[in-house]
Amino acid sequence: MVDILHRIGVTTPAPEATTRRVYDALTTVDGLAGWWTADTRGSAGVGGKLEFRFPDGGFEMEVAELRPRERVVWRVVGGPDEWVGTTIEWDLRQDGDWTIVLFAHRGWREPVEFMHHCSTKWATFLVSLKALVEQGAGAPSPRDVKIDDWN
Repeated sequence: MVDILHRIGVTTPAPEATTRRVYDALTTVDGLAGWWTADTRGSAGVGGKLEFRFPDGGFEMEVAELRPRERVVWRVVGGPDEWVGTTIEWDLRQDGDWTIVLFAHRGWREPVEFMHHCSTKWATFLVSLKALVEQGAGAPSPRDVKIDDWN
């Protein structure tokens, strides 16, 4: 099994509130729609199902774990074969004025080319999450950077 791993720091003029704002962006439908994909729906509580739709497909996640302001875990239960059965995790911690987001998309069976694509897309969406929290507006799909156009 192989994993996609990323780290990003987020800060705001009120650093003590940044971790809460990041957590809210990961655990509410409106928050998720603000940085990942505008077409987001479902239930964001533990045991709930979230649906994310993109122009060429989508994903269904089951919320597996929530630790307020610390950790969010989803199990992928629908979408491309390479994603089903994987987990998506965010661990949050305060480091001075920064909230550090450690992201992991774990459990890929093998490092296929689609995984490389997804790693790059996750990075762009984590920058979108950062922009949402720091500046009030992210770049969710369909307004995200289209890396397929960079060939």
